[in-house]
Amino acid sequence: MLDTAVIKLRSTDQLLLNFNKMNIRSVVFFVCVLLCAIANAQTQADLNDDACGAYQEADKKLNAIYQQLLEQHKDDANFTTRLRKAQRAWLAFWDAEMEAIYPADNKREEYGSIYPMCSCLEQAALVNHRIEQLSGWLTAEEGDVCRGSR
Repeated sequence: MLDTAVIKLRSTDQLLLNFNKMNIRSVVFFVCVLLCAIANAQTQADLNDDACGAYQEADKKLNAIYQQLLEQHKDDANFTTRLRKAQRAWLAFWDAEMEAIYPADNKREEYGSIYPMCSCLEQAALVNHRIEQLSGWLTAEEGDVCRGSR
């Protein structure tokens, strides 16, 4: 009986030793990952520039698609008039949506140095959604009975 207790104690000690080795490995791994992340860190200004650059690229793409649609339908005054009206309404929505997301008058003071990055990310998301909407006119398949003017 005493031998069984000693074996159980040794097994428990071995289990704890293995568990501690796993914890040490996990901590070492976590520290390595953290150090790699710190080594690749950017300044907030860099992050702002990256996010705003992505927004500007999306905005250029949106404008190109919009111009392409106007060119494709230049002989359809009814369509182009309504497309322009829809785009003006979307721009008003875009402005109002951004003001609703960031309502403070002094946005930089209220939201801090991260505001430009967050704002550009939100703007890019809105613009990319509009790109998807307008692209429907460029990619709609013939025979889709619900496609309307697309």
